[in-house]
Amino acid sequence: MKLLYVTNAVHGSGGLERVLSIKASGLADKFGYEVTIMTLNSFGEPLFYAFNKKVQFYDVAVGGQSIQYIKEYIIGVRDVIKKVEPDIICVCDDGLKGFFMPIIVGTKKPIIYERHVSKEIEMHHDGSFFRKCRTRAKWLVMELLAKKFTFFIVLTEGNKKEWTSLKNIRVIANPLSFYPEQSSTLDHKKVIAVGKQSYQKGYDLLLQAWQLVIKKHPSWNLDIYGKKEEDIGLEKFVVQLDLKSSVSFHDPEKDIEKKYLESALYVMSSRYEGFGMVLIEAMACGLPCVSFNCNYGPSDIIANGIDGFLVEQKNYKQLAEKIILLIDNETLRKEMGARAKQNVIRYLPETILNEWDNLFKEIIK
Repeated sequence: MKLLYVTNAVHGSGGLERVLSIKASGLADKFGYEVTIMTLNSFGEPLFYAFNKKVQFYDVAVGGQSIQYIKEYIIGVRDVIKKVEPDIICVCDDGLKGFFMPIIVGTKKPIIYERHVSKEIEMHHDGSFFRKCRTRAKWLVMELLAKKFTFFIVLTEGNKKEWTSLKNIRVIANPLSFYPEQSSTLDHKKVIAVGKQSYQKGYDLLLQAWQLVIKKHPSWNLDIYGKKEEDIGLEKFVVQLDLKSSVSFHDPEKDIEKKYLESALYVMSSRYEGFGMVLIEAMACGLPCVSFNCNYGPSDIIANGIDGFLVEQKNYKQLAEKIILLIDNETLRKEMGARAKQNVIRYLPETILNEWDNLFKEIIK
């Protein structure tokens, strides 16, 4: 069976790129699918994550103003489809243009949409009334267009709440990137967070929480891995909070598994999520997690009070309290870490890829 994934890029260090590398490689190597990935304007940039050699790539060059861009995009998509002749098309594009794929394709080919983010990504903390109205109008258009897909896939049960009118909706979680035999000893005085610097990831809230943590545990350190954005102003905020000696920002790390194994607990301060890939990765390494109970993902993954903690959204004081609790109580930390590793077995690639294989066979029968 031939699969075509349509996305913007796969050379970055984000969650979508990581997940697509696992799925495309596994489906090609273990399940025998002929997998092709179509990208935009990648121009041969090196891949951050490894893809199986059986996976094929097509890159489409698009540019110019809106009308020219759309025209080149439509021509490029149709050209790739003509060359590949896929049995099923999977759209991994969280932008608005991805929702128009059934119209662009113009055939009765099965088309699956994979939604990797929450609708809340469209909201802005400083948004005007006009912007909020425009965003809600965009959501309405998305929901209407989503009905045209063969299936609309979301990552969690919580995500389904954002698409209440859809009858073609299914839940398939992201697969784990790794599941090491060993686990962290949880003895290192390190707390880890992973994700690009952005309003979404809530590192401003995490730093305020860390200021409370470090007052009680000055020998502990917070390591944050992810693409840096100077405009966010986190480096200045660290200085303002007098945290420079205990907080370190690092570039995206290919061998992030090693960094999890060198840490004692994971913290997620996101304002919203599509899933929480970093949570299951950290838990696979035996780390207990402390997370805001944001929309959506953490509550699907963490068993509150059993293998980690969920705290009230944006309540950085509660976030600090649970971090301190796990630092203070080594026995609790290690018990939760062991349970966390068992919890995420359900996200092993073979389990998740079987769900995709069953879905594809359901479509082509």
